[in-house]
Amino acid sequence: MTHKVFSTPAAALEGLTRDDITVAVGGFGLCGIPEQLILALRDSGATNLTAVSNNAGVDDWGLGLLLQTRQIKRMVSSYVGENAEFERQFIAEELELEFTPQGTLAERMRAGGSGIPGFYTRTGVGTIVAEGKPHMDFDGETYVMERGIVADLSLVKAWKADPSGNLIFRRTARNFNPLVAMCGKMTVAEVEEIVPIGSLDPDQIHTPGIFVDRIVLTTSEKRIEQRTVSNPS
Repeated sequence: MTHKVFSTPAAALEGLTRDDITVAVGGFGLCGIPEQLILALRDSGATNLTAVSNNAGVDDWGLGLLLQTRQIKRMVSSYVGENAEFERQFIAEELELEFTPQGTLAERMRAGGSGIPGFYTRTGVGTIVAEGKPHMDFDGETYVMERGIVADLSLVKAWKADPSGNLIFRRTARNFNPLVAMCGKMTVAEVEEIVPIGSLDPDQIHTPGIFVDRIVLTTSEKRIEQRTVSNPS
């Protein structure tokens, strides 16, 4: 399975990036984002991207870097409040946005990865989120149909991997990453450590290697999105 291991983020994305594709990206804020793969995607020059991610990073890191270079044309997100450039582009109608409730976004990616084209949920019924979507009543309650998400390319960040692509995520960095890994036609994982096959406890594996096509070892910068300090006095 060593054919899954690549030497650099750029090499791991070679042949996978092109214009007009949908890219799903793991992370929550700056926690658990595939930061080096995002940089490699930026440097690939691919444009008109649809980015599926819980949020859009910050102005100078994460997906915010792709907003700076105008490589993203459409975002599918649940929260975008930390990015001034996102706000500017959206207000100027330079960026399309599909707001999706956070739990619905997670389920849409899980459904896409499970081969489920659509599902019904009560979340969003009676709001702008449900406009133009099919509705159906179940047991006296109205539900709205949401489509599963299948991305052309998924980018995730994991703590450990083995050469076959089995992944373990560390604490809250797990967030959306397992779901993003599931929903990609091609999934690339950047990891902090690659261990020999057989050294991972099968009961501790969060994403099986069947979902992962390529792996690259990287060093994380571990930036802090919002630093809060207390006054000792």
